[in-house]
Amino acid sequence: MPAKQEPVADLGPQPSGASRAAAGLRERVRHALRARAWRFRLFGLLAVQAGIAAALAWFVGAQFLDNPAPVLAPTTAVGIVAASMGSRLRRTVELLVGVILGLAVGDALMPLFGIGAWQTGVVVVLAIVVAVLLKGGGSLLTQAGGTAVLIATLEPPVRELSVPRFVDAAVGGLIGLAVGLLLVPIHPQRTVQRLAEPVLDPTIDALHNLATALRRRDLREVEQSLSGLRVLGSRMTALDEGLGAAQEVVRLAPLRWRQRRSLARYTEAVRHLERSLYGCRAVARRLAMALREDEPLPEEFAAAIDLLADSVQTLKRTTSRVRAEPREARQQILTAVELVGKAQGKAAPDPTRPHTHRLGYSGMIAAGEFRTATYDLLIASGLHADEAAALLRRTVDRTAWS
Repeated sequence: MPAKQEPVADLGPQPSGASRAAAGLRERVRHALRARAWRFRLFGLLAVQAGIAAALAWFVGAQFLDNPAPVLAPTTAVGIVAASMGSRLRRTVELLVGVILGLAVGDALMPLFGIGAWQTGVVVVLAIVVAVLLKGGGSLLTQAGGTAVLIATLEPPVRELSVPRFVDAAVGGLIGLAVGLLLVPIHPQRTVQRLAEPVLDPTIDALHNLATALRRRDLREVEQSLSGLRVLGSRMTALDEGLGAAQEVVRLAPLRWRQRRSLARYTEAVRHLERSLYGCRAVARRLAMALREDEPLPEEFAAAIDLLADSVQTLKRTTSRVRAEPREARQQILTAVELVGKAQGKAAPDPTRPHTHRLGYSGMIAAGEFRTATYDLLIASGLHADEAAALLRRTVDRTAWS
């Protein structure tokens, strides 16, 4: 008799490899489009600024400086506009000094050696060497070498043209500065918000993933969440540069002076949000160690991390509003602190009896790092440092003895 076959459970239609690949491709395309849209919103105004600055610099050089081909003026103007994500004034000085070095080296050597391939290489090397000896930064080195190339290839080696060329460069630098700070300045708070998005959104996702991994006691997923928090360092650097540029704009651009107070409040919140994110990274690192050592991690700790992620989301939403009071975010933060206190254990009412611990060594350190992160989040919500510390202390004490 034929062997009796076991019934096969009907799992329904399963996605094929091709459909999974297509779904993955669609997701990558959506992610790429979102990234392009974010970059366009962030840097689109810079393109407009650069175009206006280049056109004005060329017009001024041609009409008022009697230069039929004022190459250096628009080149320097665009370089100044492109430096808007950092200290524009400092980079303006570096760019102009770089132009002077390139002009000086090019005008000194090209009449002697003529125009050619090796002459261009020698001029560029010497211009950059001089910039290095002057302890110049990246902008100065780049502009010195670039200007030397222009002098060696586009301009005739005539010594009498050195002063007009420097004037072209100086005019271009001033026009770039005026366009970026006076005519079409960036919107300070909106720019910082857009720079904060790629920092805060992945942090919120990483914290939620961390909480899920803790519930599963999945060390690999905890380490992935930790890696996700670690890779945000370069984005935090860009955010810091954006804060510097925004502060420079509200200080120097008359059109943005009225935003000084709101930007100062927003900047303070972002600074402490950044510190809190470093604290979250320390929490994740310690929790990974706790799992490696097979320490107990109560459910309250995972719930607290979920709530911490929710508080960051709430703060992100409320800090972008004028005069918004982030009461909900503060309540979420304090509730998360209470949950960590419950995960940590209770203090014994009798001083002679030991404290009841529910966490191991690494878990206890993670709890301390968690409270440090919440302290910075409370300050980011608008509380004074002393007020945040007192509120946190009361919450911890109440939880420990309840």
